[in-house]
Amino acid sequence: MSDYNNFPRYLSSKKSIDNRALNQRAWNALAASLDTYEDVEILEIGGGIGTMIERLLERRALQHVRYTLLDEQPENIAEARRRLPEWAEENNFVVSWQDEILILWRGGLQTEIRFMAEDLFDFFAHRNADEKYDLLIAHAFLDLVDIPATLPKLFELLEPKGNFYFTINFDGETIFEPAIPHDEEILARYHQTMDERIINEKLSGDSRAGRHLFSHLREAGGEILEAGSSDWVVFGEANGYPADEAYFLHFIVNTVHGALLRDGEIAPRRLDAWASARHAQITSGTLVYIAHQLDFFGKIP
Repeated sequence: MSDYNNFPRYLSSKKSIDNRALNQRAWNALAASLDTYEDVEILEIGGGIGTMIERLLERRALQHVRYTLLDEQPENIAEARRRLPEWAEENNFVVSWQDEILILWRGGLQTEIRFMAEDLFDFFAHRNADEKYDLLIAHAFLDLVDIPATLPKLFELLEPKGNFYFTINFDGETIFEPAIPHDEEILARYHQTMDERIINEKLSGDSRAGRHLFSHLREAGGEILEAGSSDWVVFGEANGYPADEAYFLHFIVNTVHGALLRDGEIAPRRLDAWASARHAQITSGTLVYIAHQLDFFGKIP
């Protein structure tokens, strides 16, 4: 079996899926907020390998921006540092480095990118209290943390009336088609493992994070300006799955399989049979995968 544990490749493989999924109304509100000639300070937490920066630049949403890309995984930051200059040159940006800051220039517009390999909570503890941001981005991240405890700390990072863009927040529905035996049992238990995830001795996950964010954001002092669905929908076409989306699917199946093996509530032979069947469906191009998620754009007072 191939290696389905390469997380940077997974992040790259889901870029095309995220492009289709992101809610257009929330994106349009984000783009409108960035339509300014003033300098904008952006912080992205859990920024991975930089695909959100690529997307913002591809869609010409950034004008004069200082962008901090924060991720706790050094291998993700290393891949972002390698990937972004290469991508930028292919897209006709002038690329330069100033110390550890990547500078991308095109048509009079400039984006400066600072890379930080640091855990979010270490960042909270070590940051300069005077350092504030105009926009906070969290993409496919908030459903991995204790949201009520984390949101107030995140909002402290924003300037008054600063904006937030929180995307791909999982909301309780995972669908694989065609159905095979034990699907309901496996997916129900997989969702339960999200709810029981413990990091640093605290519950850190929510399988219905999307719907719960409506109340969590308001309780933390945020105002929701736009919200909507951002479902992943992946299916095979005449020539198979587009781009590297087959790898994405293999990674998802492997993630479910691994989480439930560690959980120990379902017999390993049953899990192995389920995963083998799903991997075979991906190879034949017949697996359909859908995950329900929600996006939010808003501001603080």
